[in-house]
Amino acid sequence: MSEIDKKTVATIRLLAVDAVDAAQSGHPGAPLGLAPAAHAVWQQMKFNPSDKKWINRDRFVLSNGHACALLYALLTLYGFGLTVDDLRQFRQLNSRTPGHPEALDVPGVEVTTGPLGQGIANAVGLAIAQKQFAETYNKPDLTLSDSYVYAFLGDGCLMEGVSSEASSLAGHLQLNNLIAFWDDNKISIDGSTQVAFTEDVIKRYQAYGWNTLEVANGDDDLEAITQAILEAKKSTNKPTLIRLVTTIGFGSLAQGTHGVHGAPLKADDIKQLKTKFGFNPDEKFVIPLEVTEYLAKHVKANQEVEAEWKKTLDAYVAKYPTEGAEVQRRLSGKLPEDWEKTLPSYTPADKAVATRKLSELTLEAIHKNLPELIGGSADLTPSNLTRTTDAVDFQPPSTGLGDYSGRYIRYGVREHGMGAIMNGIAAFGANYKNYGGTFLNFVSYAAGAVRLSALSHHPVTWVATHDSIGLGEDGPTHQPIETLAHFRAIPNLSVWRPADGNETSAAYKSAIESTSTPHIIALTRQNLPQLEGSSIEVASKGGYTLIKHDKPDVIIVASGSEVAIAVEASKKLGSEGFKAGVVSLPDFLTFDKQPFDYQLSVLPDGVPILSVEVMSTFGWSKYSHEQFGLNRFGASGKGPEIYKFFEFTPEGVSSRAAKTIQFYKGKTIFSPLNRAF
Repeated sequence: MSEIDKKTVATIRLLAVDAVDAAQSGHPGAPLGLAPAAHAVWQQMKFNPSDKKWINRDRFVLSNGHACALLYALLTLYGFGLTVDDLRQFRQLNSRTPGHPEALDVPGVEVTTGPLGQGIANAVGLAIAQKQFAETYNKPDLTLSDSYVYAFLGDGCLMEGVSSEASSLAGHLQLNNLIAFWDDNKISIDGSTQVAFTEDVIKRYQAYGWNTLEVANGDDDLEAITQAILEAKKSTNKPTLIRLVTTIGFGSLAQGTHGVHGAPLKADDIKQLKTKFGFNPDEKFVIPLEVTEYLAKHVKANQEVEAEWKKTLDAYVAKYPTEGAEVQRRLSGKLPEDWEKTLPSYTPADKAVATRKLSELTLEAIHKNLPELIGGSADLTPSNLTRTTDAVDFQPPSTGLGDYSGRYIRYGVREHGMGAIMNGIAAFGANYKNYGGTFLNFVSYAAGAVRLSALSHHPVTWVATHDSIGLGEDGPTHQPIETLAHFRAIPNLSVWRPADGNETSAAYKSAIESTSTPHIIALTRQNLPQLEGSSIEVASKGGYTLIKHDKPDVIIVASGSEVAIAVEASKKLGSEGFKAGVVSLPDFLTFDKQPFDYQLSVLPDGVPILSVEVMSTFGWSKYSHEQFGLNRFGASGKGPEIYKFFEFTPEGVSSRAAKTIQFYKGKTIFSPLNRAF
């Protein structure tokens, strides 16, 4: 290792240590061990801090996100906009250096990591997106995309099941543009990994179909790390895992112990560490001028690389104007003009159809006009109906199953991996609109990834079929009850449960046009009628009046398959002398964004409101005075029989509506929307 490389590595290490010390909170151990590898990787990467969204930049993912002081040091040194003052504010309220890397808050962070295993799965998604983009647009004479994805991960990431799901798929897909570093420091929070993690990781990844390399001395053998990267790049048909043997807390008095994992170093330890590395023990946050100048050379070289790439893009647009215009449109974040006109619309004269089938018809209609649309299913394609007739599978060409330009991904039975991979695809850029299918109940398997979608503002879409007890014979294990309440409670998550074809199209319109909100579209197995009064336009408000009366006696508000039942209940109540309005509320989040006057016109004062949904009633009190739902698990049997058993019938709804009318008769009634704050 040259003297300037030694000084640079020491600077990275000590900036991380000082940041953790300033906060008196954080994780100094991994940054001390991983600094040489980080330096080697970043010296191999192409990126431009002045153009953080350059599509052909290499991506760096810190899956072991607790080591974020390492990443923040790198972003500061390479001029991404972080400063020493930001490092001093590490983990403080409203700082740009939060406790784990957050893509929305920290310039240069590619994906939000922290929950272990998510980052490496995101990296797989980034690699898939790069492969698909490159295969779609690269020409033999002009290359627009040839970037790599680098990921750091620790033992904790390897223990989490989501990393296994994603890594298994990455091996099958032969993603040779993915290079991962396993920080093998043999320490986790509980102590030595010997207490719980003794498998042969290298053999496991070889079994997944990965190329594996090993660096025996990751603490200071920079040359070996660099050679490992170069060797990994030679792989033509496999992702690479590099086992990096490091000492956690390298140089610290507590090195090699779990005590250095998640606690600041003591003052005397920091001083001896700085002395050992040739720095003044009494100075903090020191960045030697020669280090700044050294790293600036790499940045300048990368800026020249991007400048050449822009010339390539110009030549591409000139020579291939159709593809060039499409690339430029996608890079600008725009959708094709009038794409929404391809969305199907329906009238009551159209036949009753399951909303999962209506979803398939919608995907079929928009697929050709949206080259950025890419999706798949967790081994439920025939049930989710997520594959269009002209789709090509995203597969390694050598398998004969498809090619890398394909836009249909066979995720296998890997819901959690699929969710985290979708986040990575969204993070790549190029305006990818990606979706994944499974049963609604099994989106819960991926709850960790769904939450990160919402937190990170990744506009991914879950095609969640078999949305209720209506799926029938598969029984309580497959019938969602609490699922929608859970997902509706997640901030910035749009949860649609359409009642007919127009509402299904509205759900997709919302999802495709979204730039920052993920969507879950819950879809039925059973056929539903096309409703009188529905349209894409009114449904796009998230909630609307389907049956309107002057001075109604009651309003029934419902979602999905229960809307048609509410309509029939309204007719029955009418025959009994009651005026029952009906409101369809397919998406809480979208409805909540409407002007309050509009919301109040739908759910007004002076009328008792009954909600109907064959799931948990939790959350419906925001929109109704009384709730008819299912606060127990379902049952196994034919769907219509289960609905009848639980009284989700026109008779069951109308009888509860009548009780609601009677209970509130003569009382002053305010809309549940009217609140103090």
